Formats: sequence, C-alpha cells, structure tokens
Amino acid sequence: MEKGFIHIYTGNGKGKTTAAFGLAIRAALAGKKVYIGQFVKDMKYSETGISEYIPSIEIEQLGNGCYIYSKPEQIDIDKAMESLDKCSEILKSNKYDLVILDEVIIAIYLGLLDEAKVIEAVENKSPDVEVVLTGRYASEELISIADLVTDMTEIKHYFTQGVLSRKGFDC
Repeated sequence: MEKGFIHIYTGNGKGKTTAAFGLAIRAALAGKKVYIGQFVKDMKYSETGISEYIPSIEIEQLGNGCYIYSKPEQIDIDKAMESLDKCSEILKSNKYDLVILDEVIIAIYLGLLDEAKVIEAVENKSPDVEVVLTGRYASEELISIADLVTDMTEIKHYFTQGVLSRKGFDC
C-alpha cells in the first residue's frame, strides 16, 4: 500500500538533520521531488548546497537565526508562523513526494510555533506525501501522530572535549 508516512528524528544525539538529508538523497535518486524547509536555521551549512548537485531537492531556510543564547523576538515568531503556513500549503500541494521540516520540533520547543498548528499541518497533508520532522524534544503528542520515530541518543561527542563544528562533518 502506497501512502506517505510521518517520520520523526529526535533526541539529543547528532544526526537528525543528517538522517533527513540522507533520506532526501535516497528519494531524489529514486526519481522523487523533495522539499526541505529549515526552521530556525539561517546560516549556509554545507548541506544547503545540495540543490546544485541534485536539482530535484529544493532547500529553503526559514529562520532568522539560532537562539541558543537568546530568546526569540516577535519578528522571529512571525517568520516561523509564516513559514509554517507556507509549508502547510506545500504539504497539501502534491508538488513534492517528500517534505522535510528540519528543526521544526525545536521551533516548537523554543516557542516559535504552536505544536497544535504543526500537527494540523502534518495531519492535513496530501495522503501521498512523506514527511519528516526533525529536532530535539519531540513531545508525546508529536510522537503519537508519527509512523516512525527515531531517537538519536548521544553516548559520546567530541564537542564535550572542546571540538567545535567542523565543515563537511558537522556543518
């Protein structure tokens, strides 16, 4: 039976976005069209150049920045809500076979998005569209709507030894 499933990649370990991009590449190489909306992120990471090599993957950064050390402002909330509205339409459009909402879960956690609105967008998607939600701190309610949930658990990370993000491997 063909239907679009709902995936969640969550947890404190490394690899949520990487796993989602791996799925995007697999889908694109199988002839599928992919949309990746990156919530919160606005920096050009290495993966944002993938569309130059695989044109059937479209990437859009939907954030105004990262909020590790600060609190989002109203302009950030407005941008996130506008972006969710756009992604909701994309999910319904059947233009893409796979839609990845990267860091949408952390956007909920940070108060940029209302979880109920994210769930509504996902539940109202076209039945054929596969969707991936990534980010730390997935709630039980989000997990309950998913067909596949992967919890990336950190066992050990070189960041704790002072190693910052390395281009091509971490960013």
